Amino acid sequence: MLPDEQVTWIEFDLLEKFMVDVFKGLGVPEEDARTCADVLIKADKRGIDSHGVGRLKTIYYDRIKAGIQFPVTEFEILKEGPTTAVIDAHDGMGMVASKRAMQMAIDKAKKYGTAMVAVRNSTHYGFCGYYSMMAAEAGMIGITGTNARPSIAPTFGVENMLGTNPFVVGFPSNDEFPFVIDCATSVSQRGKIEVYDRADKDLPEGWVIDRTGEYRTDTKQILKDLVKGTAALVPLGGQGEVTGGHKGYGYATVVEILSAALQDGAFLKGLLGFDEDGNRVPYHLGHFFIAIDIEAFMGLEVFKRITGTILSALRESDKAPGHDRIWTAGEKENDAWLERKGKGAPVNPNLQKQIIAMKKELGLNQYSFPFDK
Repeated sequence: MLPDEQVTWIEFDLLEKFMVDVFKGLGVPEEDARTCADVLIKADKRGIDSHGVGRLKTIYYDRIKAGIQFPVTEFEILKEGPTTAVIDAHDGMGMVASKRAMQMAIDKAKKYGTAMVAVRNSTHYGFCGYYSMMAAEAGMIGITGTNARPSIAPTFGVENMLGTNPFVVGFPSNDEFPFVIDCATSVSQRGKIEVYDRADKDLPEGWVIDRTGEYRTDTKQILKDLVKGTAALVPLGGQGEVTGGHKGYGYATVVEILSAALQDGAFLKGLLGFDEDGNRVPYHLGHFFIAIDIEAFMGLEVFKRITGTILSALRESDKAPGHDRIWTAGEKENDAWLERKGKGAPVNPNLQKQIIAMKKELGLNQYSFPFDK
């Protein structure tokens, strides 16, 4: 993120209302618009700037305008059993289809203990932790993942074949926040590269390679070359096997299979977003959602106590020289919320231009921002 003097802090309620009206202006029904805005604003509240308002225009607004994502979501149940379901989202709003799918898994798990719902022909569903947190708030373990347009090169390869393919797990605990491990299966992900791009900064070395296997840091060109296939993200763990890159590559493959094979969905190069003639087409993403009712195994309070004890022991263990704190997953996001709840979300100059452009195009003149020109 840019230094404070280069950003404008916009209070969350105002930003969320603006996003609702942007989605409505694109033809998204009001209830669905509120769902979409809620997913984005929760990312900003948790300090996940790669998946908040910064993606409103580039991921959702522009794709709906381009006709490769549809504002009205058709949630078609293709197959359903007591603990399972397969959904076709028909390239509607991924956040809408995903919230319904996770709620379906939660409802089934309440009755039968464990449930899984698979979704095909969907679109970008925001930050994954949103759905695992839904389950954690319901007293359950929540697991989700999604495939994405090709970005990651396999270990010992240089061609971008797999998406950033996050594998996300959330647990309730007796902490004031749930444990949520929400990360890509690459060293970093496209959304964070977009944050560097909006800040006009080069990337750290080790995130991206070219077709010769050499590292690249030129952010703006990398974003173009990821689409062209002449740059690729490095798997979690790094290049090769010495630092465990094969493990990130393996987990990315697990997510790819669970996001495509169960639902007869698109995968790998089928997620490029372009047809054979180079025309833009829907991405046809796949997701999966698993809910596990803790009460089906042991009392929820017992689970939360043991989980909290484990997390506390980790945080209180001996620190490395030069470090005075150890975090557990979800803690930094909670820290971000505590710091931001009185300030709002940071909007840097490039994002300010995007917000102004959407406001003008949709005639949302009822909104006034400090950076209006």
